[in-house]
Amino acid sequence: KESAKMLATMLHGMQGTPYIYQGEELGMTNVQFDSIEEYEDIETLNMYKERLEKGYQPEEIMHSIYARSRDNARTPMQWSGEENGGFTTGEPWFTVNPNYIRINAKEALEDENSVFYYYQKLIRLRKENSVFVDGKFELLLPEDERIFAYTRTDEHTKMLVCTNFTDEEVSCPLLDEWKDGEVWIRNYEDDREGNVLRPYEAVIIGTAVNIVKAG
Repeated sequence: KESAKMLATMLHGMQGTPYIYQGEELGMTNVQFDSIEEYEDIETLNMYKERLEKGYQPEEIMHSIYARSRDNARTPMQWSGEENGGFTTGEPWFTVNPNYIRINAKEALEDENSVFYYYQKLIRLRKENSVFVDGKFELLLPEDERIFAYTRTDEHTKMLVCTNFTDEEVSCPLLDEWKDGEVWIRNYEDDREGNVLRPYEAVIIGTAVNIVKAG
């Protein structure tokens, strides 16, 4: 849940128009089928065959497929915990991701801290504060492989977007520099002082006039 919210925070704070592909707002994940027989993407099937011929182990190839196969974006929408994710009572053209039992629209709407409602907060924050659209972009800590951070600045507002791309706690000196700023939104339910980002933590901090906070 935190990693899905982190990626959403990074995206919605940047320049340009954010696009949400179906299921991202629920935190739907890449599928990890046990067998290559369950995949249909021709590129994936060809890659599997070619790598087998080159001597790769099947487990190694499947691990790569889990991260890169185009079929990751083709599983049916997960509406509920019912059979086939509530997508159909018939036979779907493609296997539903087995995690539909816990990741689905019905569950998301019943959880006030879900990825879905976090997306709503981000969209509201973006629509009500022009710095998200008009602010100048500046990348920070470009050599840091763990933290992706940047600022957006216009004539009235400056904001910091800071995200931890790891599953470990990471110290971020930028948080010390922005300690007097106002936290507009973060993906953990509880606030924490200091310069440490928790696993997959994301936070937007700002100094501005007439800012409307995420509700």
